[in-house]
Amino acid sequence: MIRPLRDVPARPDLLLPALAAALTGAGPAVAPGPAGPVPGDVGDDVAAVVRTSGSTGEPRGVLLSATALRASAAATHDRLGGPGHWLLALPTDHVAGLQVLVRSVLAGTAPTVVAPGPFRAATFVAAVGAMPADGPRYTSLVPTQLVRLLADDAATDALRSFGSVLLGGAASAPDLLARARDAGVEVVTTYGMTETCGGCVYDGTPLHGVSVRLDDEGRILLAGPVLADGYLGRPDLDADAFVQVDGVRYLRTSDLGSWSDGVLRVLGRADDVLLSGGANVPPGPVEAVVAALPGVAEVCVVGVPDAEWGQAVVAVVVGRAGTPAPTLHEVRAAVTDRLGAAHAPRHLVVTDSLPVRGPGKIDRRAATQLATRHLERNPT
Repeated sequence: MIRPLRDVPARPDLLLPALAAALTGAGPAVAPGPAGPVPGDVGDDVAAVVRTSGSTGEPRGVLLSATALRASAAATHDRLGGPGHWLLALPTDHVAGLQVLVRSVLAGTAPTVVAPGPFRAATFVAAVGAMPADGPRYTSLVPTQLVRLLADDAATDALRSFGSVLLGGAASAPDLLARARDAGVEVVTTYGMTETCGGCVYDGTPLHGVSVRLDDEGRILLAGPVLADGYLGRPDLDADAFVQVDGVRYLRTSDLGSWSDGVLRVLGRADDVLLSGGANVPPGPVEAVVAALPGVAEVCVVGVPDAEWGQAVVAVVVGRAGTPAPTLHEVRAAVTDRLGAAHAPRHLVVTDSLPVRGPGKIDRRAATQLATRHLERNPT
């Protein structure tokens, strides 16, 4: 059986009732966002089609069933301590923002929406002040938003009112998590993607019903009721992304992982691994070390072409207000001490901000171009 699919603007007031109808089967499936028309029919349980460019920039529509969206929302509420009131601070044409609406629908509550426009601490505080006072409060953020909120006393105080603050969309620096928790903010890190209805591993532990395993290459495989049905009109992508292992359907992600005392550690994307001087250098562990240094607000580690090393490891750093950024010597010493000399950046680029795509994801390609241009102007 099939059901119609229609585009719906990503405005919460328009999307919320359409999504509620799609989840019950009383209305057509929805494709939130401004991307334009999509083909008209999908499977009868598909409730939403979320457009994503993927890591390659290739457009695709991810088919999310009502069953998967409900399973994800139920598992989230089960992990967090029950349904509650949600604050929407993310765009609803991305899965993290869409899930805030789904969880609200299934909880029987109305989400409070942060005012549109550039994300600011003041608008966040105003939205928190408008939330109902009864029952638990939740919100979902990306790391760049948390960085800005922790820099503001009123916003930090507002964050303390939430039973849980889900943090995902990009890797979270250990120092950022430590600062948030030291401030009394109940941060829960999430790992997942559009194909898993958003986060499905919280603080390194899979949600109820979700299975995680690593293949022979160390890639993360995810299974469970939260998996997407596939890609809209792209069976070729389905065959590449979804694999059968021991009779179970898994999503084969592009991320590398490891286990540490039963907790999943995400090491970064397999295609982001740098080859420098014959050594494989995954950026994630290097970023974690650099992010913990005084004076670092954000960091992205990239590789630029180098005649001697093949790729030279570069740390692109956003400084923290009021504190000097570390020197290259300090960065190299810290990384060498923790990870070995092969992982130590050979260049340091300090910039005002990191390029992003989507809701807070660092654009590594653009960061590489930024680093390359900087080093061309400043070769020493």
